[in-house]
Amino acid sequence: MGGTRGPEPLREEDPRRIAGYALRARIGEGGMGTVFLTRTRGDALPVALKLIRREHAENEKFRRRFAREVQAARTVQGRHLVPVVDHDAEAERPWLATRYVPGLPLDEALREFGPLPLACVLQLTACAAHALSAVHAAGLIHRDVKPANLLLTAQGPWLLDFGIARAADGTSALTTVGRMVGTPKYMSPEHALGRELTPASDVFTLGLIAAEAATGRHPYGEGGGLVVATRIAGTAHEPPDLSAHPEPLRHLLTATLSPRPEDRPSTNELASLCTPTHNLSTWLPPAVSTAVTSVERASALPDPRTSRWP
Repeated sequence: MGGTRGPEPLREEDPRRIAGYALRARIGEGGMGTVFLTRTRGDALPVALKLIRREHAENEKFRRRFAREVQAARTVQGRHLVPVVDHDAEAERPWLATRYVPGLPLDEALREFGPLPLACVLQLTACAAHALSAVHAAGLIHRDVKPANLLLTAQGPWLLDFGIARAADGTSALTTVGRMVGTPKYMSPEHALGRELTPASDVFTLGLIAAEAATGRHPYGEGGGLVVATRIAGTAHEPPDLSAHPEPLRHLLTATLSPRPEDRPSTNELASLCTPTHNLSTWLPPAVSTAVTSVERASALPDPRTSRWP
C-alpha cells in the first residue's frame, strides 16, 4: 500500500468546524460521507466525526433512518467496540462522532501483508466475538461484519460501524423496505436469501473473516459480490472446502459456517473456542505491527491551541 498512512491534511473545501468541534485532519471518505479527526469539545480525547453527504442529508427517508441508527448505536458499549460519543441527526448535514482508534483495517492488512498467523487469527476472532456479544446484548444485529470494519491496533482488534445495525426483535428495521443492506461477500446464507436475521448471522460472517484472514482467500472463492453471495446462499448443498485450515481453526470454521443458524455457536461460545492469548502487546506479526505504529504516529493531533497540521 503506497502513500502516507493515517490521517491527511484538510482540503480547501473541507469545513474547519462542526458543532463546536475543530476539525484537524481527514481520516477517510466513503459513500455515506467524510470522516474527520478532531477532539472532544474539552480537547480531552480524539474522535472521528463523520459528516453525512449533502445528497443524503436532503433525503428525508435517509434522515429518519440515520436518526434511528445512531440512537441504536449509542446503546452499545463493550470491549473492542468503537462507541458513538456524540451526534446530531437534525443538523443541516447530520453527523456522528465516535471514539477515534488509530489502526489498520483488516482488508488493507491482508492486501499488503498477506495471511495472518494462526494465533493472530484466533485472537482477532475472539475479540470480535466479544464485541459482537455487546451488540447482541443490546438487542441489535450488526449486519455488516467484514474485514474493512475490523481495525487492527496495538491494543487488539476493534469492531467498527453500527450504521446499518438492526433491532434483533425485528421491530425497528433500519433500512428502506425491499433494500438489502450489507456486503454480499460477507453475508450469511439467510441474509443472502433475504430471510429473517438473528445474531447467528453475525457469527457466520465472522467465520468468513477468520477463514480469509488465515489464508488470504475467501472460503467461497473468487468473483464478484453477487457471485460469492450466491455460493454462500447454496452452502447447504455445496459447503466450502476447509481442509487447508489447521486445527483448532478448522473446527471453529465448521461450526460458524454451518448452514443452519441454530447450529452455530453463540458469540461467547465462539470466543471460548479461540483460546486467545491475554498478552495483546505482541498479538500482531512484526510487519503489521510496524504499519500500525506508522498510523499511530501519523494520527498524533497537533497542539489544540493551534489549527496547523504538523
